[in-house]
Parts: sequence; C-alpha cells; structure tokens
Amino acid sequence: MKELALYFLDIVKNSTAAGARHVNLSLSECEDGTLTAVISDDGKGMSPDLLAAVSDPFTTTRTTRKVGMGIPLYRMAAEQTGGSLSLESTLGAGTTITAVFHRDHLDCPPLGDLPGAAALMVQGSPQVDFTLVHTTVKGSYTFQTEQIRDLLGPEVPLDTPEVFLWIREFLAEQEANI
Repeated sequence: MKELALYFLDIVKNSTAAGARHVNLSLSECEDGTLTAVISDDGKGMSPDLLAAVSDPFTTTRTTRKVGMGIPLYRMAAEQTGGSLSLESTLGAGTTITAVFHRDHLDCPPLGDLPGAAALMVQGSPQVDFTLVHTTVKGSYTFQTEQIRDLLGPEVPLDTPEVFLWIREFLAEQEANI
C-alpha cells in the first residue's frame, strides 16, 4: 500500500469483521520523527495460536481465499523504516496493534488521506463506535462517532453520503490545524 491511511483502513475493516463494536485509532507524531499508530478494538480477539501465526501471509480467517496480506505488509512497512509492530489479543476481549514508523526514513509511506480513510471507516461500519485521536507536536484533535450520533439524532444514519462528506471535510480541517 502506498499510504499509511490505507493500512489503517484495512486493519479497522478486520476489526469490524471480528465483531468489534468500538474501534480506536490513535496516532502520535513525536519530535523524534516517529509516528506511533495504535488500533484497538473490542472484537472477538485471537486465540494464542492465531496470534502467533497472524504475521504469516498464509494465515487468514477468511474462507474466500487462503492468504492474508494485511498484517504482514503492515509489519513490513513499519520494520522497513526501522520501526516495529506488536500485536496483543485476548480471545473474547479484542485486539490491539501498535506500529511505530520512523517518518524521516526513505521507505516510510506518507500518511496519505487520513480524513478520507476515516470517513470510509465510519461509512463502511456505521453501527461501530469509532474514535480517532491524532496528536502532533503542533496540537491534537479527537473525533468520535458517538458525538456525531448525538448531534444528528437517530433519524440520520452515519453512512449517508452527506454525512460521509461532512466527516471527511471536518477531519481535513482538523488535520490542517495540527
């Protein structure tokens, strides 16, 4: 993948497929040039055997194909920058994936279209409570779908095109401020 935002989208899609009702994406950009991305969910989690094998591209829970490239490619992207990837999961409780990227490394993919990817996360799983926190040395913001639902009320679903556009524009404004 050419952008980190696409990796985030892929991992969040895995979370929702695992039955997560809450997904948190936290991005922390530090003065030392690192970007730490933490994606956590309350999905079904992984057994110890699956957790040990999940970085193998020939390990997948999908029945439609026999390869799963998301986590192995995400790990490779982090490690190519001198960073790392760690996974923690408890069966029945959820999963946390932490990736560290060295942003000044030649092989580090750009962050990409985070507002567009986050809006797609919400549109693709409008029933999931999604939280995005992005912190840089200039500032931070927090976006929560629970707050959007409270503002819009139950009659406006989060997967409508108008809401998608509003979320993407709102997040683009927030990104411009940090």
